[in-house]
Amino acid sequence: MASTFHHALRILEEVCIGCTHCMKACPTEALRVADGKAVLMPDRCVDCGKCMQVCPVHAIFIEPDDFDSILKYKARVALVPSVLIGQFPRHHAARKIYSGILEQGFTHVYEAEHGSSILIEQINRYVEENQDIRPVISSFCPAIVRLIQVRFPNLVENIVLLKAPLDLAAISFKQELLERGYAEDEIGIFYVTPCAAKIAAIKSPVGEESSPINGVIKIDTLFNKVYSSFKKEEKPTCIVPEKEQLRVEEMEWSLTGGESRHIKGRCIAIDGIKNAIEFLEQIENGSAVNFDFIELRSCDESCAGGILATSNRFLISERLHERAANYAIEMSKGKTINNKSIDKHREYVLERIAIDAIEPRSMLKLDDNFEEAMSKMERIQKIHHFLPGIDCGGCGTPSCRTLAEDIVQGRAKTSDCIFVQNTLAHAPKKPLRAEKTWGTNRFNNIIP
Repeated sequence: MASTFHHALRILEEVCIGCTHCMKACPTEALRVADGKAVLMPDRCVDCGKCMQVCPVHAIFIEPDDFDSILKYKARVALVPSVLIGQFPRHHAARKIYSGILEQGFTHVYEAEHGSSILIEQINRYVEENQDIRPVISSFCPAIVRLIQVRFPNLVENIVLLKAPLDLAAISFKQELLERGYAEDEIGIFYVTPCAAKIAAIKSPVGEESSPINGVIKIDTLFNKVYSSFKKEEKPTCIVPEKEQLRVEEMEWSLTGGESRHIKGRCIAIDGIKNAIEFLEQIENGSAVNFDFIELRSCDESCAGGILATSNRFLISERLHERAANYAIEMSKGKTINNKSIDKHREYVLERIAIDAIEPRSMLKLDDNFEEAMSKMERIQKIHHFLPGIDCGGCGTPSCRTLAEDIVQGRAKTSDCIFVQNTLAHAPKKPLRAEKTWGTNRFNNIIP
């Protein structure tokens, strides 16, 4: 199991203007501003990408693998999420999109949601066999898994210990290619990701020693390449792709409710990381524990709202629901799905479906020594009491509380607070410049 978090998000210091937008947006308080630049605290970051979304100068970016790295392999597999298909206008059929992907240098295309149909049965079994764990929390979204590790460490035991569909799809299709005669070192499986968290999960997986996926391509990169080829005036090379059909439930798995609707018992689906945090807080305080299964997704509209998606998340969601509905009609007319490789390798996949216990990585841990940790907690509370409580971010931390924590941990000084600076810089009875904005009462209890 990976001992450290890999982070896909990077900060361009030469571009960053130290505006604090990212710091304020981060749900785990993983960013600070120092020397006029944003600084990442890696033990707190869950790679949700909220910082990247709000950066006004695009100083935060996602670092994928080099696209040309696919050429190192004889069998080059594009493991694509269904939301890639949903980004294209509806007149572009899935088979045409597959063909466009193959024209970019891949030899095979396989949708990641092929692994989800196996999960329905296995998650239901997991929920049934673990009656002492309530609620059971989905392990689909890696940003949520990391969020629980660092911010809600007491809930790590609630996470279902089963691999995500993309891992199961990769395991299955690699086995299929091995049986077709490819050597293992000739097979390269590249996941086309809609978010940063999945890159992080592949590079340093939780509950696993390593990922079955060889590399990661950003979904906007591949979409732009394929869509540009569609718009060229000259007739494109028409590569007829090999295509395995997704089942109806698989087509909607990555959307909000796509997982929970198939699980027995009382279930709920929540998207958006702020909504997820609010609900996890309710679970932690005991007011929302009467659920059997909870589907939590970091992005609004789940993977349709991934930060790397190029289309509107609501339109992507609509197209995928429409795709599923149209195929359901075909199925009602007697159409059947044959020769799915994941069904062929079902037992092989089931033997590898479980993950190890997930370890907490609490960002709230103050010290390994309990007595010292309690002493630090008391100091934090005292310092926090004497700070102004404005949470302005002028000190380079997200809030007065985090400044107090950083002071106790030796990462900051009391004088970093601009209110303290004003108090020290002016003689008694002389008006403070900041009083015009914040009023006089804010300065009454500040540490002198």
